[in-house]
Amino acid sequence: MTEPSQTKKIKWGIIGLGRIANSFAKDLATIPDAELYAVASRSQEKAGEFAKKHNAKKAYGSYEALANDKNIDAVYVATPHAMHKDNAIMCLKNGIAVLGEKPFAMNANEVDEMIAVAKGKNTLLMEALWTYFLPHYQYVLEAIKSNTFGKVLKLEADFGFSRSYDISTRLFNKDLGGGSLLDIGIYPIFVALSTLGKPKKIEAKATFFENGADSTCNMVFQYDNDVEAHLRSSLIEETPTQAIFYCENATVKINTKFHEPSTVSIFIDENEDVIEFSYYTIGYNFETIHFNQLLRDGKTESDIMTFQFSEQLIKTLDEVRSLINLQY
Repeated sequence: MTEPSQTKKIKWGIIGLGRIANSFAKDLATIPDAELYAVASRSQEKAGEFAKKHNAKKAYGSYEALANDKNIDAVYVATPHAMHKDNAIMCLKNGIAVLGEKPFAMNANEVDEMIAVAKGKNTLLMEALWTYFLPHYQYVLEAIKSNTFGKVLKLEADFGFSRSYDISTRLFNKDLGGGSLLDIGIYPIFVALSTLGKPKKIEAKATFFENGADSTCNMVFQYDNDVEAHLRSSLIEETPTQAIFYCENATVKINTKFHEPSTVSIFIDENEDVIEFSYYTIGYNFETIHFNQLLRDGKTESDIMTFQFSEQLIKTLDEVRSLINLQY
């Protein structure tokens, strides 16, 4: 891996060229001190088309070929969930910094293995949970942490949409980590963990598709002082996809879709104050700018999306899976 300086552009690679990779590439193009250098697919044709669309210099027909390119500083891993661990470790072992799409991996054991390799190679690794870095979410997080509107009494967060069941697609493929929990349930869980912390008790119920992947998951996180977080994910129902904090002195609502660039409504008595954040991108640039700075500063771990938080997140997902008897 070439050493990133404070002036040269950071050369990025992307492994896995689906919908999220397209969004990431579009936002990467808005960052002056970074460039999309190489992309990789298991299809050379697809890699070539993606590279042409997003002006990447190199297009590889295998992930291994990209990981062996010594010109690459950082790789965005956007493959299906079940491949995250192997793809990340392959790059880390070559000294390439890794921004790994959420969920970080399939379970806590895999995440621990990734972190161990990153530490052993002294190479930057971070989970790409982009919501954490969005300005509207940072605003709400600070308001909750500082008790701006009093203590949180209750949290409600949901993420749901309806798709036609198709076992051939990644979203429904249980072997690839398909189903509502890992794909979108992670977002409501993330909200609860990042604002309220680790719950003292979790209750969870789910419904399932015929192949055993979960179609819906309903969770209740219980905290001290009777505070609860009611969380829901669904692949069979359109839901508001909001995060609502009922606080002592106000209600704070991250409007739809809370996990991506959005607005925040503050309700005090019967008055609503809507806060805009003037987004001009899809939203992936914020985590990327943070990651770029970590790389330039020689850091090997994020101070926002820490290893500890990623481990807590995946362990919580593991616990929910155990409660609903979902096995991969």
